[in-house]
Amino acid sequence: MKIVILDALTFGGTSLKGFFKLGDVDVFQTTLPQHTQERIAHADVIVTNKVVITEAHISNSPSLKLICVAATGMNNVDIDSAKKRGIEVKNVSGYSSDSVIQHTFSMLFYLLGHSRYYDEYVKDGSYAKSPIFTDVSHPFFEIKGKKWGIIGLGEIGRGVARVAEAFGVDVCYFSTSGKNSNQDYPHVELDELLKTCHIISIHAPLNERTANLLGYEQLLICRDSAVVLNLGRGGIIDEEAVAKVIDEKNISFGLDVLSREPMEENHPLLSVKNKDNLYITPHIAWTSIEARQKLISGVIENIISFTSR
Repeated sequence: MKIVILDALTFGGTSLKGFFKLGDVDVFQTTLPQHTQERIAHADVIVTNKVVITEAHISNSPSLKLICVAATGMNNVDIDSAKKRGIEVKNVSGYSSDSVIQHTFSMLFYLLGHSRYYDEYVKDGSYAKSPIFTDVSHPFFEIKGKKWGIIGLGEIGRGVARVAEAFGVDVCYFSTSGKNSNQDYPHVELDELLKTCHIISIHAPLNERTANLLGYEQLLICRDSAVVLNLGRGGIIDEEAVAKVIDEKNISFGLDVLSREPMEENHPLLSVKNKDNLYITPHIAWTSIEARQKLISGVIENIISFTSR
């Protein structure tokens, strides 16, 4: 069995030795679009994280039997074309939930506690010159008793809600599908969530209902000193609107995902004046060591279960 791994660099050095017990394996650290076809032409199994697999790729790969997406989302594969040709597409779900939940709170506390300012205040020597033992120039609020609105109450959203409750937070949610009727937390409309919540976190997929869900007008109605976190998908928040609002109103934004990744060199968010209210991480919420190990194990299990039928 010929297995081709197209973007191993995204696994961050996680051991791939389990694949070599299954067949003949080609490992590519990255794969540019112009190289995809030649690399998968004779593959029985493709493993891809973000490399796009099109109808043309599928139709020109006669040996192909299985496409393993090393992720939860499968929007980088032409599912319909694969189905027409009897090629199975398998993903791995739930592997990164704990990692994303943890990173949600990491982003919140970085912004809420003004970590950038205080870290630099000490390291640049300002604290050593202080006339008092502390610095209260950048006040922060406690999250106990505050209201946290979750957009997208799936597995990750529910996990965030449970941890937030442990801090004494009141949780509400908005269902982006309109189908979620979770009885544990009150469901509210989007405008009410934005107007009333001190903390807002997004854990939804990107689709026709969520694309540009939060634009300029929506962000303007957020309460003063609100913290908005996007750990769902880039494109749910209009990033140009964020770049504008952040210099007009006291709102903090934490973004782990962007509409285009890697980030564009001239991205408007790189030019904001109020940098202390902006925290961007390069799509790392899913990347804990444990999550990546679970991901590789899940892909291997998908291959084993497929070939053992």
